[in-house]
Amino acid sequence: QVQLVESGGGLVQAGGSLRLSCAASGSIFRLNAMEWYRQAPGKQRELVAAITSGGSTNYADSVKGRFTISRDNAKNTVYLQMNSLKPEDTAVYVCHLGNYPYGYWGQGTQVTVSS
Repeated sequence: QVQLVESGGGLVQAGGSLRLSCAASGSIFRLNAMEWYRQAPGKQRELVAAITSGGSTNYADSVKGRFTISRDNAKNTVYLQMNSLKPEDTAVYVCHLGNYPYGYWGQGTQVTVSS
């Protein structure tokens, strides 16, 4: 059984930064791609960033150049560095491992960006 635990969310002013972490239990972490999704009230869940087991990354157009996803396989942790935050980045951010929409999901962490 894999458990994913996110941390690092909070309230920040526009233009500020936050770093989210997602710690995974279990030995399958390093073999799998990891993703960050977000869901804002009244909106569909969207893929924010993904990183393969080999470290290749991709991003939603809306966050390119501002967000960076990384992973530390020794710590079974994936990170999302979020810079130049905008009010429209406000959402619950959730990490995911496995075959979407199945696999394993964290409980989510709230990010609120004030204008």
